[in-house]
Amino acid sequence: MATDKHFVDYVIEQSRLGSRLACKKLFGEFALYLDGKVVAFACDNSLFIKPSQAVDTLAPRLPKGPPYPGAKDYPIADELLDDPEALQRLILETAALMPPPKAKKPPKAKAAS
Repeated sequence: MATDKHFVDYVIEQSRLGSRLACKKLFGEFALYLDGKVVAFACDNSLFIKPSQAVDTLAPRLPKGPPYPGAKDYPIADELLDDPEALQRLILETAALMPPPKAKKPPKAKAAS
């Protein structure tokens, strides 16, 4: 089942991070980016947070499951959608631990004919 855009909008609203938290549609699901860093996925209308020390420290009891078939288990943060402060803190701390996005390579110049 593909994730409903209304669910993603709700996650973004509940995070209270404004335009810092963005989403990109991927194969019917969504990746969530904080300041350009992937911090979570919205799959099957559930919020999967990237595994990190932030989850282990701030929300160690979150259930885990794969966001899509064949994926490793990710913490499922649906219960934090009713606690915006906890959700925001987890997203911020997760982003702080993620590597910066890779710089895009400039397009190759076309050879003159």
